Amino acid sequence: MRPRIDTLLERADSLLGRLEHLLPGPAAAPDWQAAAAFRFRRRGRTHVLEPVRQTSKIRLGQLIEIEAQKERLVRNTEQFVAGRMANNVLLTGARGTGKSSLIKAVLNEFAPRGLRLIEVDKADLVELPDLIDLVAGRPERFVVFCDDLSFDEGEPGYKALKSVLDGGVAQAGENLLVYATSNRRHLLPEYMKDNLGYRHTDDGEVHPGEVVEEKVSLSERFGLWLSFYPFAQDEYLAIVAQWLRAYGIDEPRIAAAQKESLVWALERGSRSGRVAQQFARDFAGRSGG
Repeated sequence: MRPRIDTLLERADSLLGRLEHLLPGPAAAPDWQAAAAFRFRRRGRTHVLEPVRQTSKIRLGQLIEIEAQKERLVRNTEQFVAGRMANNVLLTGARGTGKSSLIKAVLNEFAPRGLRLIEVDKADLVELPDLIDLVAGRPERFVVFCDDLSFDEGEPGYKALKSVLDGGVAQAGENLLVYATSNRRHLLPEYMKDNLGYRHTDDGEVHPGEVVEEKVSLSERFGLWLSFYPFAQDEYLAIVAQWLRAYGIDEPRIAAAQKESLVWALERGSRSGRVAQQFARDFAGRSGG
């Protein structure tokens, strides 16, 4: 009987050894001085941190008409880099209004003081605990950047992110925050049927059902919410002028370009900052700027 048990144990050890080669391994630490921004990506059976050699050069001064949001994010990041208490941040609202650009500009502002950005796709959020372990104890300050974040029902990354933000077993250390952008505040799709769970009490109060509570629970775990709104016409024109100046266009041509920029926005169906920049690039290119 004993030889048979030994044989089974040997086979089990051999099987576990083969399985270890199939399981994804932990990401190796990169040279944190090689870049200010990194991408956390799956490569084969493991994850790697790839330095981003060419990052956006956008500066805070180039972003206008979002002064309130800019001031709050800069203040939060200043606290974080200085080693003081700071919050995870959720930037939500209309597309093309500067959410992602603001985070990139903040990185450029604070990278000389040790800020590092790690971009993580939502499919890789399940590996967040490993990433937290990797940066634990490092002197740099890390922002995990999740761009255009939203989840469908049952996606595993949702619970992983929720656990990290909520201070679970894999709680982020003091040197890591999450900055996420999204076009919708609650990050999960909302349906009319979800409202059927609302209940009314005798005193007139309204209480959401469990489905609604679950859908707002993730966004509530971000300590700071920054909301972005569609630009009015004068705000859009100011952004167009800002970009045209950045591309070397003089003031008379900027004034002459106003009407054309409004037509451009009408054709695109949006007066966003992104559309303003796209017009400015086209105009500067045609003008030899």
